[in-house]
Amino acid sequence: MPMAPSSSQCTKKEANRGAWTVEEDQKLAQIIEIHGARRWTLVAAKAGLNRCGKSCRLRWLNYLRPNIKRGNISAQEEDLILRLHKLLGNRWALIAGRLPGRTDNEIKNYWNSHLSKKINQKEKQDQATLATQVSKPQKSNMVGEINVVEEASERGTSGEELHEYSKASIGGEDCSRDGPLNLEWMSKFLETDEDWFSFA
Repeated sequence: MPMAPSSSQCTKKEANRGAWTVEEDQKLAQIIEIHGARRWTLVAAKAGLNRCGKSCRLRWLNYLRPNIKRGNISAQEEDLILRLHKLLGNRWALIAGRLPGRTDNEIKNYWNSHLSKKINQKEKQDQATLATQVSKPQKSNMVGEINVVEEASERGTSGEELHEYSKASIGGEDCSRDGPLNLEWMSKFLETDEDWFSFA
């Protein structure tokens, strides 16, 4: 047989579930100043409030505490929330404990309304950037080297001149270190095999 609620408890039907009034806030603050912030069902009864203990507790912790920090969340606090959430997940009370004056309810609401959307948008932008970089064709220095060799061979350039000519032709850069088909190797090859240039 279920026990009937005691006189200090209020049922869901009896309890006022509407917005808190200034008078109710004052009564709750006064009774907490006398008895402390504990045993919330008793606090509600002694204050003469038609509220449940849970409602009194949340009202005090989230709105009435004297050390609550008011105002918008700063960029520094936002950065800390992001780093703590990455480490702790949705453990709002633990996160709030590291932001003096902020409540877990405020941080949770700020996360759901602002930060989660901001993170999702940034992830989409990063994915789009990555996809663009992957699909973009990369220019090879080897193509430039081959073009230089062909152009120099038509002019009858010597191996040493070819090396200097390549610097001027490919953006002033010395490409002699770029892989097996480099200009230094090509110069030595042309010096040892001069018939390479004859087209008879």
